[in-house]
Amino acid sequence: MKKLFKIFVFVSLFASGAYAQKKPNVIVILADDLGYADLGCYGSEIPTPNLDKLAANGVRLTSFYNTARCCPTRAALLTGVYSHQAGIGHMMDDKGADHPAYRGQLNDKSVTIAEVMKSAGYFTVMTGKWHVGQPHGTVPWKRGFDRSLNAPAGGFYYGDGKNAKVFLNGEELANDSEKLPKNWYSTDLWTDFGLRFIDEAAKEKKPFMLYLAHNAPHFPLQAPEEDIARFRGKYLKGWEKLRQERYEKQIKLGLIDPSWKLPPSNPNIPKWDSLSEEDKKRYDDMMAIYAAVIYRLDKSIGDLVAGLKQRGVFDDTVILFVSDNGGNAEPGMEGRYEGTKPGDSQSTVFLGQGWAEAACTPFWAYKHHTHEGGISSPGIISWPAGIPASSNGKFEKQPAHIIDIMATLVDLGGAKYPTEFAGKPIQPLEGASLRPAFTGKPVNRKNPIFWEHEGNRAIRDGNWKLVAEKTEKWQLYDVEKDRSELHDQFEKQPEIAQKLVAKYDAWYKRVGAEDYDKTFKWFYDYEKAKSGK
Repeated sequence: MKKLFKIFVFVSLFASGAYAQKKPNVIVILADDLGYADLGCYGSEIPTPNLDKLAANGVRLTSFYNTARCCPTRAALLTGVYSHQAGIGHMMDDKGADHPAYRGQLNDKSVTIAEVMKSAGYFTVMTGKWHVGQPHGTVPWKRGFDRSLNAPAGGFYYGDGKNAKVFLNGEELANDSEKLPKNWYSTDLWTDFGLRFIDEAAKEKKPFMLYLAHNAPHFPLQAPEEDIARFRGKYLKGWEKLRQERYEKQIKLGLIDPSWKLPPSNPNIPKWDSLSEEDKKRYDDMMAIYAAVIYRLDKSIGDLVAGLKQRGVFDDTVILFVSDNGGNAEPGMEGRYEGTKPGDSQSTVFLGQGWAEAACTPFWAYKHHTHEGGISSPGIISWPAGIPASSNGKFEKQPAHIIDIMATLVDLGGAKYPTEFAGKPIQPLEGASLRPAFTGKPVNRKNPIFWEHEGNRAIRDGNWKLVAEKTEKWQLYDVEKDRSELHDQFEKQPEIAQKLVAKYDAWYKRVGAEDYDKTFKWFYDYEKAKSGK
């Protein structure tokens, strides 16, 4: 009878979930304007030991894609549908009710990762840059997050910055509030409060989901002087040499195929040797500031990991690290270098086009654009308890997209994605769970991946990518053989090209994308550049 009683107790506990598989904690980290080649484990010379260690003990995605711009990427990450479907087909400008894909805020036809994971028993928190409609009243504390410390749209690093504004659980704080650390730096602040919120999850005995949305390394580039000094003078070799060195390191790492040739330099970027010594010094300082911002971003990742380990939860925590778009070439070749002490809290520094090209190595284009440089991101996955040691340091080449984050979290958390929420019908998921890719298994992707931003457009279906800037004709590339997009196959593979054009046209109409009436004069003509190779 005792034996039967023990069996009965075991079965009862198992059925009640006491012996059920423990749900992992989840952290999604989004960098801002970080290029594909800006981390050490993706080819950079900037020391990023903490992210490199996560990659060495986890999995690196070689073909992780974003939407080419900040607001749309955040919308797609948060909802698991394309940004147009979520109401943010461009930025936060509202084009009115007649343009539902362009309302500038998350709509009620979508749910957020917080709303879905909360329903699965998670304690949901976010820190960092929101940028999906706070001016319109769409805020994290009303979209499922139990705790939040957020900036409406970024644009600062220090509390005395002119754009500095933070909200703690819906309460706007003075930047010198006693609730905040003294002399805070936003990159550290987001991590600090992320760990505080994780402690609250522990008190409630719930698994946590943290969405950590950095504003680094977005302009205005600012960092402590001692960190900038680490890099000052190291970039006097120029952007051509830096790009070549990163390309060679990527090949050595095994990150890219050696057959992918480095595209010709942008013809709008002057040769480094043609610059005056004064210009070289200024550009060197701009890149040193950018490197310092990334260095501090990596340090914050190290602080986060150390905090997780101190709390005994690191092994059971899935960490996904990605970026919202490619390197930022705004507003053009000159960038911006303003202030009495560039890099401090009162200055404004933009990276500029020359260094942005190195940031996006080995690809074409930058932020805004749907060629690979604009949409490709580092993608690092860490989960000591869920990724076998045999997979540590491996590269995963399957394409993945920011819309896949929601499906992945639903899979990891045993959540149910709703067909209805708060009395409103919810659009079906567009992404696929990336969990199989954690261990090298095929992702169950049923549809191609699509892009549209400012009239720049693309579709990737298997190894084929159809792409065009707003002012260009369609081009077709075999991105397994030619991911640097140098050999257009549109005329050579007309059947494939036309099938992809038809698929793209159907998607474009389905998500409500519209023609865009703005072009960027500082950008260049791809065909002219390629013909000069």
